[in-house]
Amino acid sequence: MTKDVQEKFQALLQKYSELLIGENDDQSVDEVKMWALYSHIAKTMPPLVKHWNEMYPDAKEELKRISFSIKEKNQNLRNKKD
Repeated sequence: MTKDVQEKFQALLQKYSELLIGENDDQSVDEVKMWALYSHIAKTMPPLVKHWNEMYPDAKEELKRISFSIKEKNQNLRNKKD
């Protein structure tokens, strides 16, 4: 993968994060990235996620916190637009 593609993809992630939750700082982008990838894995390979959740319950709880935070920020952003 070229550095150019990496930079352009990072810009895509920043814009996605901004549109989704109204924030595009590094931490927010990382959380959105983790949330999106975890959600995709959960939909495409549920047994893998179930196994991972059982092995790492503390990480599961952190991802749950991130997910709720993203959902709340997205709802707040939507409410501001109305």
